[in-house]
Amino acid sequence: MNGIIKIMSEANSGLPDHKAMRIAIVGPCSAGKTTLGQALKEAGYTVRQPAQEHSLVPDMWRRLSQPDVLIYLDVDYENTLRRRPHQDGGPQRIANQNKRLAHAREHCSLYIDTNGLTLEEVRAKALAFLAGNG
Repeated sequence: MNGIIKIMSEANSGLPDHKAMRIAIVGPCSAGKTTLGQALKEAGYTVRQPAQEHSLVPDMWRRLSQPDVLIYLDVDYENTLRRRPHQDGGPQRIANQNKRLAHAREHCSLYIDTNGLTLEEVRAKALAFLAGNG
């Protein structure tokens, strides 16, 4: 499934001004967290990228970043291999990361399935959501 699923029930119009907004980005390795984080920083947002996929603490994302918005980027195993052929650990590695990310996925404000999307499309979806148009 490509695109966005909004998981939060409140309208994002109640979010603080983007210069004051705290954003956290989580997801499995190779989902595009670093690239999206850089793009959002360039747009003036404050962004943290807690390494939730490597933590056994289910809500580390919340403890470290206390975000106003949590963005979850997802990617499947096939696309992980295409993006980073040197990744090892096989499908089990992604399965383990997904278990560690379950709490964040359940609590995210914005979910983006990055499979089949370009970096620009992911950026545009995130910026539209943050601007209240997503």
